[in-house]
Amino acid sequence: MALDRETVAQVAQLARLRLDETESAAVTDRLNEILGMVDELQQAEVADVEPMAHPLELAQPLRADEVTESDRRDDVMGLAPAEEGGCYLVPRVVE
Repeated sequence: MALDRETVAQVAQLARLRLDETESAAVTDRLNEILGMVDELQQAEVADVEPMAHPLELAQPLRADEVTESDRRDDVMGLAPAEEGGCYLVPRVVE
C-alpha cells in the first residue's frame, strides 16, 4: 500500500498539522518507506514461532520476602496534627 500526497495532506489536516510542499513530500516518502517495511514483516513466515513475552531469555532474580524496617507507626502518628483510631484527620474538601 502506497500513500500519495493527497492522502498525507488529508491525514495532516485531521491531525491539525501544517505541512508545506517539501515537508509533505518528505513525510510521504518516509511513510511509504515505513509501510514498505511493514509489508516485508508481514511476509515473514511465523507459523511455527511460539509467542514470547520478551525477545531475550531473561530471569528476574527475586529477593527473599523479609521485613527490613521496624514498625514506626506510633512515632509518625505523633507528628500528625490530628488523628483518630490510627488514621490521619484532614480538613473536609468535598461537601
